[in-house]
Amino acid sequence: MRVVVCRELGPPEKLVVEEWPDLEPTPDGVVIDVHACGLNFVDTLMIQGLYQIRPEPPFVPGGEVAGVVAAVGADVEDVKVGDRVLYMCGMNGFATQVLAPAKRVLRLPEGLEFDRATALMQSYCTALHALSTRGDVKEGETVLVLGAAGGVGSAAIDVARAFGAKVIAAAGADEKVQACLDRGAFAGVNYSTEDLKKRVKEIAPGGVDIVYDPIGDRYAEPALRTLAPNGRFLVIGFAAGEIPSVPFNLMLLKQCQVVGVNWGAWSGMNPKENAALFDELISLYGEGRIDPPAPQTWPLEDAGAALRALMDRKVIGKGALTMQG
Repeated sequence: MRVVVCRELGPPEKLVVEEWPDLEPTPDGVVIDVHACGLNFVDTLMIQGLYQIRPEPPFVPGGEVAGVVAAVGADVEDVKVGDRVLYMCGMNGFATQVLAPAKRVLRLPEGLEFDRATALMQSYCTALHALSTRGDVKEGETVLVLGAAGGVGSAAIDVARAFGAKVIAAAGADEKVQACLDRGAFAGVNYSTEDLKKRVKEIAPGGVDIVYDPIGDRYAEPALRTLAPNGRFLVIGFAAGEIPSVPFNLMLLKQCQVVGVNWGAWSGMNPKENAALFDELISLYGEGRIDPPAPQTWPLEDAGAALRALMDRKVIGKGALTMQG
């Protein structure tokens, strides 16, 4: 099998492609022939040693895969060879094969292509958990999505609209804002050229009900200031760089909630609830209420270039690696 290996911490240009022996299933595991692996900002942090989880090199990055079951262990009963599946692996996904516990693979909905399916894992599960489980989004509410043109942000637009909410999309370039409007946001803000707080308050004079923030940095405080009384600020991540420091008196004056969202940790601690969350996501897809777009794709051998594009904010929507040969 072919794998992308981080043998030295640093920029994505240091990644190398190697040939490793094919995998064999454990008694309770399955081998998946990977067709696509989702790209996420966490991958760029992990290869630089900047993530809270710091594996020692050499390691294989890549946290979410879609593919076909190639082999099953002797004790596996509910998964069979040929099944189309998704698997949140956390690591080891930049490879043509991965090994997975059979109980942790998820059936891929019929008609959903492998590359589009990768968005259903981290991006859409995060969005659904954040907006529904943690944010209690309601029909008619207004949601401000920061980093709205990224994978997690674009999924939030889709999920918020599925619940009948209106989305103000904030992104850092005009073409990104337009992409969000094309995805169904009713208004957009280019926070590179516009005053975020001022523009959002012009769009929603009474304030927004929810802020969905996967980027942090200098954008968090002005976004917090756009909240209506009893609003919810959902802390998803800090892709823009710095972890923001926000005056607590703002929360008092706004009478708002600041809610931490960590779908990955929550899913590990609550496997039954996470299975129900994924079932809800599949139902939303089956009903046509969400529609993961086709991602920007690169072949496995170009993993370094793909992560560089992600780091340089050149990816609109989801990115994925596809396996060839």
